[in-house]
Amino acid sequence: MSKRDYYEVLGISRNASPEEVKKAYRRKARELHPDRNHDNPDAEAQFKEVNEAYEVLKDAEKKAAYDRFGHAAFDGGMGGRGGFGGGHGDFSSAFSDVFDDLFGDFMGGRGGGRQRATRGSDLRYNLRITLEEAFTSVQKTINVPTAVSCEECDGSGAQSGADPQTCPTCSGMGKVRAQQGFFTVERSCPTCSGLGQIIKNPCKACGGAGRVEKTRSLSVNIPAGVETGTKIRLAGEGEAGLRGGPPGDLYIFVEVREHPLFQREGSHLFCRVPVSMISAALGGDIEVPTIDGGRTRVKIPAGSQSGRQMRLRGKGLPALRGGAHGDMFIELAVETPVNLTARQKELLKEFDKLAEDNNPQSSTFFSKVKSFWDSMKS
Repeated sequence: MSKRDYYEVLGISRNASPEEVKKAYRRKARELHPDRNHDNPDAEAQFKEVNEAYEVLKDAEKKAAYDRFGHAAFDGGMGGRGGFGGGHGDFSSAFSDVFDDLFGDFMGGRGGGRQRATRGSDLRYNLRITLEEAFTSVQKTINVPTAVSCEECDGSGAQSGADPQTCPTCSGMGKVRAQQGFFTVERSCPTCSGLGQIIKNPCKACGGAGRVEKTRSLSVNIPAGVETGTKIRLAGEGEAGLRGGPPGDLYIFVEVREHPLFQREGSHLFCRVPVSMISAALGGDIEVPTIDGGRTRVKIPAGSQSGRQMRLRGKGLPALRGGAHGDMFIELAVETPVNLTARQKELLKEFDKLAEDNNPQSSTFFSKVKSFWDSMKS
């Protein structure tokens, strides 16, 4: 029985790109894999046919020979060009190219293959700053205990002059596969712990890990407008990778301390200012602080009550990602005098007799109370 055209087997055109070839193979392999076609007796033969086609068409040199001579290019009769052999169903070679694409999620994650170096872990650092520092950008120096690349072995984990060797158990793949019934189970190699390499002469400084513990000092720019919970990522400043792997990242979590004068809501500030009963009644000017360390004068209208707010535009905090500043709100707290002298008490009693018509809230309240009592009697 003559062989089918490889392009026909994969269902692609002759000018298909390498990516299109791989996508077509992945689709066909998923469709025809024997583990998914128990009721199809021809599935295994068809799957091998797909494998054979992909083994040839994925290789530029083999593909060129096939485009010119067809299947004869691999029959050994093309004037010594039989060296192109290997396109006759080399299952392990072709299928390993896309094994993780097809079954990575099922096997517990994608990313099989060589893992000679492992990425370092991400680190977290909690940084507390003042509200004043959140108002103006600030540069902080932090000390981070972490693992850094070993200088003695340049992160390789091997003693100077020695090189890591390919793991004999997994042949450098970092994973081993075992057949269990209809399924192929893939596990991390027990010999090299998934690294693909073993070190027979480990570095004495790091014990073969390729990294050592050390406290690093880093200078960090904290932008203006940060809030509690703001997260700053410093790429590559985390823990060094294992055996020369890439480093992780450092995440700085910002906490802004409470302020004795100001309360914060987003980019707005609130300041509660006590004023005397006389100043609230007569009105006048008061001097209040601002977050930049300055001061500003605020006019209090006559007859102001506790809780009255006045806005100072643009006196709040800057927005984190640029834009206008927030506002500052002054909230009045009318203060009742204490520790009065006899003369002060006498004057207040005299004032109280003369101020019956000067307390609109009291008059309204007690009028409502009287109506309530009258309704209860009736």
